[in-house]
Amino acid sequence: MERFHMGLLFLFFSLFSAMVSSRNFLPMIPFDEGYTPLFGDNNLAIHRDGKTVHLSLDERTGSGFVSHDLYLHGYFSASIKLPADYTAGVVVAFYMSNGDMFQKNHDEIDFEFLGNIRGKDWRIQTNVYGNGSTNIGREERYGLWFDPAEDFHQYSILWTDSKIIFYVDNVPIREVKRTESMGGDFPSKPMTLYATIWDASDWATNGGKYRVNYKYAPYVAEFSDLVLHGCAVDPIERVANCDNAPSSKAVPSGVTPVQKIKMDNFRKKHMTYSYCYDKIRYKAPPSECVINPKEAERLRRYDPVTFGNGRRHHGKHNNNNNNHGRGSKTEAASF
Repeated sequence: MERFHMGLLFLFFSLFSAMVSSRNFLPMIPFDEGYTPLFGDNNLAIHRDGKTVHLSLDERTGSGFVSHDLYLHGYFSASIKLPADYTAGVVVAFYMSNGDMFQKNHDEIDFEFLGNIRGKDWRIQTNVYGNGSTNIGREERYGLWFDPAEDFHQYSILWTDSKIIFYVDNVPIREVKRTESMGGDFPSKPMTLYATIWDASDWATNGGKYRVNYKYAPYVAEFSDLVLHGCAVDPIERVANCDNAPSSKAVPSGVTPVQKIKMDNFRKKHMTYSYCYDKIRYKAPPSECVINPKEAERLRRYDPVTFGNGRRHHGKHNNNNNNHGRGSKTEAASF
């Protein structure tokens, strides 16, 4: 009965957030005003007068787009509808990175959606890298309380100089607070925003056991309600101009007490992996981790997640599907 009431409470908060969002006006912009195609040629299609973008993956290539500007902090969001049916090996990514500019000490803030075999749900993964700290993965993985292939849902990133918050339908699902011990591991350099779909058969589903099956292609991810709301940075001077950043009451500034309840409920019900409790990777948890014994015990019920060694970054000109994602190195040892 208690779990039932918690589920009703979580559903109520989610519906309330969606209604509030619909009444507010986020600073959405047409595709050509804020973005440019990254790769994929005809696999990127613009619809509804530039308000919706379809990214496709087929035997030839994946596809992706990137923001015109670099940003230092801000709020970045998109409503995304993922491909349906058999999606094993497919990865859809919505993320920030400066890997093209800082190849040896890049920053990243990631949303990744990992496909699955028929009858199994999409998984969502978040990750943070700072200053090239790829030897310390800060991955978390979750299920969702809805089918992300049935309709559009909003995925958002709030990035400030002190915290990073990931949202799903205005529900905060993860907050990364900057600590002194993290040092340069907290993203602090200007980044651009990316969206991609690509073939990650080598790792995305059951550690590569289940691969992309192109008889189900094209796999189409739809992006709408695109939001770029931050401090744009001059690419030459690399100086942020926040004075001209538009303001909006709809853009969050942090986690409110009510949102904290929603975030805790989400994590208790839907989180299936956190790097903080991975004793195989880390003999001692990274310094920023706050260990919750009940959470640690709950996560033990899930099969382990293993991690590969290489990173695969998106490529602008290579037609090999495997080189066109943002390239997390995470491998799922189970569904």
